Amino acid sequence: MQLSLPSQNVHLTYCTNIHAGESWDEVLSSLDETIPVLRKKLELVEGQAFGIGLRLSAQAADSLIVPARLQEFKEQLARLGAYVFTINAFPYGPFHGVKVKEQVYLPDWRDVERLRYTRQCACILAGLLPEDMEGSISTVPGAYKSETQTAGAQQQIVEQLVAAVAMLATLEQDTGKCIALALEPEPCCFLETMAETTAFFCGQLWAADTIDKLAGLCDCSEARATRLMRRHLGVCYDVCHAAVEFEDPVHAMQSLTDLGIRIPKIQLSCALRIPVMHADMMHELRRFDDGVYLHQVVVQNGGDLQRHTDLPAALAAHEAGLADGEWRIHCHVPIFWDSEETTASRPGSKPESESGSKLGSTQADLLATLQALRKQSFSSHLEVETYTWDVLPAHLKSVSKAHAIARELSFVMKELLT
Repeated sequence: MQLSLPSQNVHLTYCTNIHAGESWDEVLSSLDETIPVLRKKLELVEGQAFGIGLRLSAQAADSLIVPARLQEFKEQLARLGAYVFTINAFPYGPFHGVKVKEQVYLPDWRDVERLRYTRQCACILAGLLPEDMEGSISTVPGAYKSETQTAGAQQQIVEQLVAAVAMLATLEQDTGKCIALALEPEPCCFLETMAETTAFFCGQLWAADTIDKLAGLCDCSEARATRLMRRHLGVCYDVCHAAVEFEDPVHAMQSLTDLGIRIPKIQLSCALRIPVMHADMMHELRRFDDGVYLHQVVVQNGGDLQRHTDLPAALAAHEAGLADGEWRIHCHVPIFWDSEETTASRPGSKPESESGSKLGSTQADLLATLQALRKQSFSSHLEVETYTWDVLPAHLKSVSKAHAIARELSFVMKELLT
């Protein structure tokens, strides 16, 4: 949906990675079932198009790249009163119903297969984008951090990203469609914090030898190569991920903007938060150990940050007396609920634990982000992302999935427009 804000016009959507399904037929089915319901709940009138944040697995992309199928999908979008302006090309393989964990990053940006898959997604998006609209593709933040501890691994990532920029520049020449690739920083990944992200852009991606390689691939001057690098490669700012890192969202987005690092897309999301971790919260937290996704944990105790690669490791550390303080947990939860709504919806629950601590979310960071977007044009692509819906504890799912998506979008619209 296009919204007119005081700062700019933006496109708002939700990410379809909330729906299970790896094949293109499954993706089509979920859109046919969900989009009409959302249009009705959001009271969209005829002629008011619904924006889609399309998640494509490699399997689905292999199917949709076929011209006849792409044309069929364009016709389906017209029937649904919808358009696609952004693609989530982060998870390459299965993303629901199986153990994903660290496999979600593979193939990473060291692997040429990541480039091939991204190229397919870019070509598909170029074929779907409405006229005079730019597109965005979110992707893996390089690789999982433990895989990037050598200079050789980091150089592989840089070289593949340079090739991706050259590919997107050629695609724009051929189609007239500008598409930006957006690296999505995430806890325990190569790009984790804003400091690491800005250092990577300024120190490696924008380095003279990197720009020289891009100029060679594009057969252009270094000045033009610099412009192409900044035009086609940026950061997907995920509010949940940054909140887990205890980073101020407005400061982070302003830092990127001040440096000239593009933000092609902002993912609107909330993480789990416990203001003060105590032993009586252990049982509650184990409900979120779903065995499917990584739930990285960052603990703040005083001025120090302690990182754990997954929730079980953090729980074990707390049992050993090594993880006291405020907990932020990488588990995407519905953006419309806070701790009061959560506890009120659970039979027999109390607003707080015996220790006075409570399970809540980082909604305050999201609200700060939305308020900033009313005043500053950090990004024109906004995507609600709550892919964990199917594995969330039952007490957080008191409504249907479609109703929850509509409620999340309504929540954002209210904050942005009133």
